[in-house]
Amino acid sequence: MPDSIAPESLSRLVLPDRVHRTLYTDPAIFELEMTRIFGRCWLFLAHESQIRAPGDFVRARLGREDVIVTRARDGRIHALVNRCTHRGAQVCQAERGNAGGFACPYHAWTFGLDGALNSVPHRQSLPPAFDLKDPRLALAAVPRVESYRGFVFGSLAPEGEGLREHLGPMTAVIDNFIDRAPEGEIEQAGGIARQEYRGNWKLHHENANDTLHPGFVHESSVSAARADQRDYAAPTYDGHQTHTQMLSNGFGVREWQGLALTGFPAGHSYMGGFYRGGVLSPDRDDPDWREYRARLVARHGEEKTARVLGEDRFNNLLYPNVSLNAQYQQVRVVTPLAVDRTRVTAFCFRLKGAPDALFHRAVRFLTNLSSPASMILSDDIEIFERVQGGLANAGPEWLDQSRGLGVDRTEADGRTVSTGLSELPHRAQYAAWLRYMTAAA
Repeated sequence: MPDSIAPESLSRLVLPDRVHRTLYTDPAIFELEMTRIFGRCWLFLAHESQIRAPGDFVRARLGREDVIVTRARDGRIHALVNRCTHRGAQVCQAERGNAGGFACPYHAWTFGLDGALNSVPHRQSLPPAFDLKDPRLALAAVPRVESYRGFVFGSLAPEGEGLREHLGPMTAVIDNFIDRAPEGEIEQAGGIARQEYRGNWKLHHENANDTLHPGFVHESSVSAARADQRDYAAPTYDGHQTHTQMLSNGFGVREWQGLALTGFPAGHSYMGGFYRGGVLSPDRDDPDWREYRARLVARHGEEKTARVLGEDRFNNLLYPNVSLNAQYQQVRVVTPLAVDRTRVTAFCFRLKGAPDALFHRAVRFLTNLSSPASMILSDDIEIFERVQGGLANAGPEWLDQSRGLGVDRTEADGRTVSTGLSELPHRAQYAAWLRYMTAAA
């Protein structure tokens, strides 16, 4: 059984400058991660804009559990395990929709939006003591569901730290996301991209805030962008956004070194923003941006607007399953499926009250960075799978994560900061990983 792995055995697998290959390849360790990390931590489930009206629902994954996130008739949000309590069939196959309840396709037991069992066929054939109100017959409810400013999280642990305590200083990125909307509200819009790769889930998180890999992994698209000598004064269908995204991955050591990296004890991390030109620049100046900024000033005033738009971060990882890019209106969710299989789900948001041009920019950003058509994510997935293939070899046993070690600086509030070429985010993640994995139940 996974719980038979002793804490001291796990501690020997994570050192300050290296981690053991079995963290990515051992099914027993993966099973323990599903219990002690994905079975206890707060995981992002959905955004309230996806379940705005009573009856709205979306499906999500909470560790190993397939869950349905619903908005009940009384407005309350529920997260229900997608499994009939009669014979175990899934009661919902749609990814999202609106319904009055859920009917099992096997024997037609029906359940309400709050999970209560509402009816069964041929009631007279069941024992007299059979009670529709018996809580054991309701769809199993996720023990804890909380929302922070519209972002809905769930935890399979009945007790533990609260959502705000877990998020800690990372609530700031959600606040910034909302503050960027002139009407103070965001809504998920556009398509949802889903991809799977044959590799461990931690490979994605390591890569998210690794600043040294882009010039190598994404060399083909960087070279193509450099070879394109188009006149930047000429109009294009996307304002040169795609070209800018490709070129930015080709930064040299000096540019990456100039970025800041930040990590937290809970495993969260982020990097400084690195898009410096055109429609992706944090200080762009064009008619659409001037209109947008004026609308923000009308809501916040000049001083707060400057603070909101001046927050230049990239890949805000809310450990262990979601990454946010507020200034480009992006969300990416990572779902472990097996020790060597992971799903990545990405979508974007509309800033209510902002010019349509900003939403078009967000859709283009999603397409370029996270969709099946992305030249960037396809490179990353290819390298994840090559890493997983390499780790199938028995030796060498250790993976080095010492870049920047000794440069990291811990602040009074517990956060650790370093220069852009450090592997600080890796070390922050594995320190948290070890703490979660060795914590008592």
